[in-house]
Amino acid sequence: MRVPLSWLRDYVDLPPDVVARELADRLTMLGLKLESIEAAGVDISGPLIAGRVLRVDSEEHANGKTIRWCQVDVGAAEPRGIICGAHNFAEGDLVVVALPGSVLAGGFEISARKTYGHVSDGMICSARELGIGDDHTGIIVLGRDEAQPGNDAADVLGLRDDVIEFEINPDRAYALSLRGVAREAATAYGLPFRDPALAHEPAKRGDGYAISVEATDGCDVFASLEVSGFDPRAPSPRWLARRVQLAGVRPISLAVDVTNYVMLELGQPIHGFDKSKLRGPIVVRRANAGETLLTLDGVTRRLDTEDILITDDRGPLGLAGVMGGESTELDESTSEVLIEAAHWDPVSIARTARRHKLPSEAAKRFERGIDPTIGAVAVRRVAELLVEFGGGQVAATGTFVGEPALPDPVDMSAGLPTSVSGVGIDDDTVVGALRAVGCEVRRHDLLLTVTPPQWRPDLTDPFDLVEEVLRLVGYDKVPSVLPAAPAGRGLTRRQRLRRRVGVALASAGYVEALSYPFTGERDHAALGLEADDPRRTTVRIANPLSDEEPLLRTTLVPGLLRALGRNVGRAQADVGLFEIGSVFLPVTGERPKAPRLGVERAPTVDELKELAAALPEQPLHVGLVVSGVRGQRGWWGNGRDGSWADAIEAARTVCRAVGVDIEAVSAQQAPWHPGRCAQVLVGSTPVGYAGELHPRVCTEYGVLPRTAAAELDLDAVLAHAVDLV
Repeated sequence: MRVPLSWLRDYVDLPPDVVARELADRLTMLGLKLESIEAAGVDISGPLIAGRVLRVDSEEHANGKTIRWCQVDVGAAEPRGIICGAHNFAEGDLVVVALPGSVLAGGFEISARKTYGHVSDGMICSARELGIGDDHTGIIVLGRDEAQPGNDAADVLGLRDDVIEFEINPDRAYALSLRGVAREAATAYGLPFRDPALAHEPAKRGDGYAISVEATDGCDVFASLEVSGFDPRAPSPRWLARRVQLAGVRPISLAVDVTNYVMLELGQPIHGFDKSKLRGPIVVRRANAGETLLTLDGVTRRLDTEDILITDDRGPLGLAGVMGGESTELDESTSEVLIEAAHWDPVSIARTARRHKLPSEAAKRFERGIDPTIGAVAVRRVAELLVEFGGGQVAATGTFVGEPALPDPVDMSAGLPTSVSGVGIDDDTVVGALRAVGCEVRRHDLLLTVTPPQWRPDLTDPFDLVEEVLRLVGYDKVPSVLPAAPAGRGLTRRQRLRRRVGVALASAGYVEALSYPFTGERDHAALGLEADDPRRTTVRIANPLSDEEPLLRTTLVPGLLRALGRNVGRAQADVGLFEIGSVFLPVTGERPKAPRLGVERAPTVDELKELAAALPEQPLHVGLVVSGVRGQRGWWGNGRDGSWADAIEAARTVCRAVGVDIEAVSAQQAPWHPGRCAQVLVGSTPVGYAGELHPRVCTEYGVLPRTAAAELDLDAVLAHAVDLV
């Protein structure tokens, strides 16, 4: 989240001498993670002033180019003569002039120089030359009343500002807005906070555009308001476009800039529909199988039945909470706008954004959880700004569907922060800290009943509240005391044997790799697993990092092959890798539900047993891959090519390390080559496979042909191990 300091001062009266670094340090102490501090416009120096164009003479030159010789009043006794190639201004216009001695963006120095038969005594600037936009087809034309000739143009343009960028954690969604960061700044300095959500009246409930919500589990609040007679060609005011730009969003048009501005200000994503393109009432529903939507980025997306859509009689209009569709996009002919602000289910939006690979600014806020009560204020704020700068009329009433779910009260002992932190915090300090973050607190002797604010959906139990108290008291006040280490008994037998296996493989020239335990159907297909292969029976993750890898692995081979493929892609093909790690097998029958444990005490033995019973089986495996040449090249000669025999020998190395003998018998098992695969037996017990990989598998993972691999059930091997010193 990028926070321009000048914008932040609209909501909290910071001391005039407060600089960005000091503010960032204080907010860091409150738990916001600082990314960077940028001094915008600091690379532009020298006299940059407003000038009035007094006279323009157009001259054609032999090269076919028409230039304009301008006389510009810069507030001095005599006008300046300046050559300019732009044609978007006329006599009487107010422009931005860089006089000789100025340095513009990119280190471009301005000096008086002779060109096209004149001495150009300065430069009339475009937005790109000042680093405040991409447009260089024309120069900046100021409003007639924005400045007088000779005034400092940097102030008029808002050129210089300090911008603090924070990385916002998922539980701090409120800080993805100026409103949220300003609240934290007010708390940090003990100053009053002017809430922009209270500074504007919410839209009135009435008979607006017809809207119904069918997917009530995905949308509990939907607010809309209409603006008619809007001029789509009206430009954004310079201050608004500059603020949006400093916050990291590209200015586009008045309608888009205003919705982005209010999102950045209040934290409520907003979408505008061209009302003239709507057909029938708006319906919020789940997608039907086979439906598609052309989104604003020009991509036609095949929708999932779990996606929430905003639709009309013709079909989908937008992917709710993520991105709108092209069919109702605001364009140069739009004069009627339907403004929408809703509160969407965070889980649904997160899954939709990942499914379609659309990490939009709106989705980033919705998936973290926003204030569900602010929609009516947001649509009214957008409507007022549109009418103020683009004309038109705001409808007297809007449409509001649903009621926001407010936070449940949480009971907490007033002494809990003290017992958790070890710091003596009196009851009044606890209550004051909770009220400072927006909580309503009622005291009943030593018990506090705390109702979190609606913009803090992360505050759900007493320990969340303790964290808020400690955050405001100051983590630096909490002493760093190491707990006494419990008396240990050394490594367990299993740990000792596992360590012996790792040392043996490392001594044999293998490098240990650690891969993520996530996999997907693509890996199963790449390994050539049959439909009824037990390794296709997996544990599915409730909230996967990637929709392509939503499963927990049942084999170590894919992770090792991906690591090997990266090495091969970097011309490091002579590699031997191994990994010792768990695979995850579903529990047969009904799995008990895991208990939810607190943090105020250690779990009991029975609770640990309940947790273990709720988890999938996690046998320990050892896997390895062999590629390219084995042995180092040197004066003694070349190494030899690795083969299936190396994989079998590595399996023997694993078993010898724990005092176990093995037998290798011919077998067929994916992903190994049918004629170069061995089953590894300990006595009569199968413990794994080793051999050369199938050529198709090598191709799928981008590794060398004839790459070999082995995978053993290490727990099964250790069951036959002998105790070695």
